[in-house]
Amino acid sequence: MSDVVIEKIDRYRWRIPQRDGMRVPGLIYADEGLMRDISRDESLRQVANVAHLPGIQRASLAMPDVHWGYGFPIGGVAAFDLQEGVISPGGVGYDINCGVRLLATKLSIDDIGHKMKDLVAGLFRDIPSGVGSSGAIRLTQAERKKVLVEGARWAVNQGYGAPEDLSATERGGVMEGADPERVSPRALERGKDQLGTLGSGNHFLEIEVVDEIFDDEAARAFGIEPNQVVVMIHSGSRGLGHQVCDDYLALMVKKSKSLDFYLPDRQLACAYIQSSEGRDYMAAMACAANYAWANRQILMHWTSESFQRVLGLSPRDISMRLVYDVCHNIATIEDLVVEGKSKRLCVHRKGAIRAYPPGHRELPDRYRAVGQPVLIPGDMGTGSYLLAGTRKAFEETFGSTCHGAGRVMSRSRAQKESARRQVASELEKRGVIVMAAGRETLQEEVPEAYKRLEDVVNVVHGAGLSRKVARMRSVGCIKG
Repeated sequence: MSDVVIEKIDRYRWRIPQRDGMRVPGLIYADEGLMRDISRDESLRQVANVAHLPGIQRASLAMPDVHWGYGFPIGGVAAFDLQEGVISPGGVGYDINCGVRLLATKLSIDDIGHKMKDLVAGLFRDIPSGVGSSGAIRLTQAERKKVLVEGARWAVNQGYGAPEDLSATERGGVMEGADPERVSPRALERGKDQLGTLGSGNHFLEIEVVDEIFDDEAARAFGIEPNQVVVMIHSGSRGLGHQVCDDYLALMVKKSKSLDFYLPDRQLACAYIQSSEGRDYMAAMACAANYAWANRQILMHWTSESFQRVLGLSPRDISMRLVYDVCHNIATIEDLVVEGKSKRLCVHRKGAIRAYPPGHRELPDRYRAVGQPVLIPGDMGTGSYLLAGTRKAFEETFGSTCHGAGRVMSRSRAQKESARRQVASELEKRGVIVMAAGRETLQEEVPEAYKRLEDVVNVVHGAGLSRKVARMRSVGCIKG
């Protein structure tokens, strides 16, 4: 239980007052019920700890899905001045550019309902998943390094998808400044055979059906309508990204004693953005981010092929297309508003996603009038929400919002409490067909291990950080 003092500002906002070395206050987005959950772990202490870091701007932020993480809380957002600020691997996370992409089809639930078990089985067969899973793509070292520099663009150039997919991917599916020479041989080796794989844990590929539309104009712009079949893919940079994080955390922990400022937690190990260590980490992190974008692009292509095989339909009949792809473990250089002025900042989003407003120049033309698509998955068996970015988020949270439901149970506790349950059978009775690489995965990911998705989404909608566009319910899912 955290002993951090909090003050209620309004229905959806809570403040941690600035004190004891904090350079800025903490700001948490939650309602009364979610705050009770949040207060049970150490995430509020982590919000306050992040506020000690040099160059931090405005506030150390926490989204309503916040929970305890490594160094920074999961669901944390912090922006730093480029000259005076720091970059921290713990503020990005181990799975660099873990993210989600939403695929829309022209199919309705009536078109596929009778083949749902076959479709889930086909996806499970065609999409490699699980701990240490390897895919069918084999590349030379020179070609692997091209992936790290070119990201999703590399995948499209190899025939995995179409050029228009890039405009529907955050940052065009590539982060500039990637340098494969800053990635260790161990990290390169771990990523060698994992391109085009889903991974394990909370990663998933989910078939969903659009249940309700809240914003007709935005839904039309996004190409979403009631009863439509959509697919959500959640995956990241696999072993390569994990190793990049490990490598640079070890380096920064080693050098932390020579820092000229106080670190309240060694897990906040960091480096000045303009230092050699900071620049090297940014270049390696960009490589891992690009690997993740290429990975999701390939997974999307193979998903489309699997639909075609199982349903016996042509690509035109299915018309699978990318609505949007967002990452939720990243640090990026962005032009944002601080105290009414535009400023170039390094924004850490760990378990939080970008939510740019209508009119922003980085959005595709077809979305510019309504704002960026924001993808919020829930626990397996629940489904997801599609929201849109807002001006309020751009001005208040560095263009950020929540990334999912957020855990309320550790994996070990969830596994222990569900040990005697047949989770797949329970979900099938609720109308959701699930397949997983291991029984333990389903036990770790039981729905009650997460907060209620509606509660989290209602906070960001009510606080104006993003607005509801559509709700999708899950009908089929494969898990790592």
